Amino acid sequence: MSALLGNVLGVSEGLFDVPGDDAPTGHSIDSVVRRDAGAPLAVRLRPATLDEVVGQQHLLGPGSPLRRLIEGSGAASVLLYGPPGTGKTTLASLISQATGRRFEALSALSAGVKEVRAVIDVARRRLTGGEQTVLFIDEVHRFSKTQQDALLAAVENRIVLLVGATTENPSFSVVSPLLSRSLVLQLQSLTAADIRLVLDRALTDPRGYDGAYTVTEAALEHIVRIAGGDARRALTALEASAESSLNGTVDVDLVEASVDKAAVRYDRAGDQHYDVVSAFIKSIRGSDVDAALHYLARMLSAGEDPRFIARRLVISASEDIGMADPMALQTAVAAAHVVQLIGMPEAQLTLTHATIHLATAPKSGAVPAALGAALADISGGKAGAVPAHLRDGHYAGAAALGNAKGYKYPHDDPDGVLTQQYPPDEIIGRDYYTPTDHGGERDIQRRVEKLRRIVRGR
Repeated sequence: MSALLGNVLGVSEGLFDVPGDDAPTGHSIDSVVRRDAGAPLAVRLRPATLDEVVGQQHLLGPGSPLRRLIEGSGAASVLLYGPPGTGKTTLASLISQATGRRFEALSALSAGVKEVRAVIDVARRRLTGGEQTVLFIDEVHRFSKTQQDALLAAVENRIVLLVGATTENPSFSVVSPLLSRSLVLQLQSLTAADIRLVLDRALTDPRGYDGAYTVTEAALEHIVRIAGGDARRALTALEASAESSLNGTVDVDLVEASVDKAAVRYDRAGDQHYDVVSAFIKSIRGSDVDAALHYLARMLSAGEDPRFIARRLVISASEDIGMADPMALQTAVAAAHVVQLIGMPEAQLTLTHATIHLATAPKSGAVPAALGAALADISGGKAGAVPAHLRDGHYAGAAALGNAKGYKYPHDDPDGVLTQQYPPDEIIGRDYYTPTDHGGERDIQRRVEKLRRIVRGR
């Protein structure tokens, strides 16, 4: 079994070494982590006890499922979901120390169905001897549906206690049967105070720098700011800066020289992808041009596909603006064409142009409301026969059926509009489109009222 794990262990970022054939049972993650001075600072500072965990107090209260699991009395499988650097692997490490449990780890980046089934077979044999197995899977969202399905029976029958770590919303990335058999616990980004505590510990703890470096207050504040709630990023920035120090002092200039820029908190393939674009569209809808530009810049900085952004702008133009500013759709469509024609980085300006136009345009939800009302009537069975005078009369035998008989041609009327029944009998008099008094719809509102009076013969 240990030989097999040699091929699949090594969960992200070098946090795990492969245990040898003589590895004792019941090992935690920390038993295979290099804790020597050459290990990364973030590894050396990994909490060894629950009391050292920073943040996530909403999950660690007395009697909470996660605390009971860490303390060895819980029996539920869990999916730890949250941004990078918030403690998912740390919590898995603490769970692995629960009394009487054997710990196995797989990386979704390298393990397949064969490896999953092998671990489950070993866990089943252990269970007959009264020993339970904790199976930690890092990056569980990267498991295929087949791989996840292979876990179902073992999780349901508690052959293994699954601890999955993911940066993506499990609702999008984990199959429903596995999701329903696990507790989903969402970790939150660490606060500035949390990050500062982590940094202070790194500077004073013997596992860290043990007082070897002096870091100015401005430098600490800068590291906290660029960390963006990610403890690992904060410790990496501190480590890079300390390694560049020639005199044992770290100031803000040294930090800026050692760390290029704050990485944008954004995952193109995960839930943050959906969260950021949702905030982008909602900012446009709410007419907050500055917030919309912030989220646009965030997506562009993270390398988001500009075609995806352009498509969302086109949707927003009809969904949130519509006839209040008919030019909004044309601007959004033009932006989508420009993205196709010239590409990046030049198309960034066009996407910005379209974002500003849509965010500052008058808003109206009348277009989606009109469609929704019409669809509701269709769903409710109000889809009667097309009036005979509107039916196609261009084929042999149509006249004998009465098709097109009595149809009035609007262009024959001086005003181009005349009284005539257009809808089926079931929805005569039904108003679907209700223009607002925003922007261009103010004039459309008066025109629609006039047209309805004429067409309906009022």
